[in-house]
Amino acid sequence: MAKGTHHYVPDERNASVLIDVNGAHVPRDQAMVSVFDSGFMLGDGVWEGIRLHGGRLAFLDRHLKRLYRGAKAIHMDIGISPQEMERRLYAVLDANDMTDEGAHVRLMVTRGVRSTPYQDPRVVVGDATIVIIPEWKRAAPETATRMLDLFTVHVRRGDPAVQDPKLNSHSKLNCITACIQAAEAGADEALMLDPQGFVATCNSTHFFIVRDGEVWTSSGDYCLDGITRGIVLEIAREAGIPAFEKNFSLTEVYGADEAFTTGTFAGVAPVGTIDGRVIGTERGAMVERLQQLYLKRIGEDVAGQDRP
Repeated sequence: MAKGTHHYVPDERNASVLIDVNGAHVPRDQAMVSVFDSGFMLGDGVWEGIRLHGGRLAFLDRHLKRLYRGAKAIHMDIGISPQEMERRLYAVLDANDMTDEGAHVRLMVTRGVRSTPYQDPRVVVGDATIVIIPEWKRAAPETATRMLDLFTVHVRRGDPAVQDPKLNSHSKLNCITACIQAAEAGADEALMLDPQGFVATCNSTHFFIVRDGEVWTSSGDYCLDGITRGIVLEIAREAGIPAFEKNFSLTEVYGADEAFTTGTFAGVAPVGTIDGRVIGTERGAMVERLQQLYLKRIGEDVAGQDRP
């Protein structure tokens, strides 16, 4: 059975985890929002996934900047400052006694409760809904070396004039349908193309290939401005590895020396096959090097942080 990049080690402590709902800590089985909430009703909101490393939330500044930029772009007032959001994040982690790298946080903000089922934001009554779900969620150890199987799906990443893929919004139906098609094909994850037929991204991670010592990823025009994606480009260039954001086709993908995905949850994960073409049977040297550089960068980031 395909497991994907988000396969994790189950932890029984999650059954009783406390969740922050609008600043109140609530047991998991009691955590809920209104059926009139904008997120439930229309997918109207933005979110972030953040990992805990050594007692600090890795790359928190980048995640919060993206969250607040996204909210501003959709004309949504989060209602609290980034500093207060950081305080809430650490408060709910402390309430659950989460102090190591085994924790993952989903931070979600919606436009709030609507007075009636309708898309116009002017029917919203009250403040934004802010939910923070912390879980004991460690990536399965084999994810770093298990070769992923990808399948190119018919679902495309959309034109920014339709729904800008740079928004990390709650509206993820195109990614969900892509995931379903890949799963039905027996793959771990979907590879998605842009409107011109160039490679864009995966349904829940970003995609890279390695050719002749160079690292390539998509132009970025049709994908989320991924935190891990950006960091991998930075660390590659700092290490003297040629790294490019560019258009490339499936033909170039099939002939790649290595391929990998990036994401907050699993970091850098190797890809073995794409549409039945074998890219590699074991983790390549470039992927292993980038994994090590990425872990080093995480350590540097959390070591330089103070927390509330």
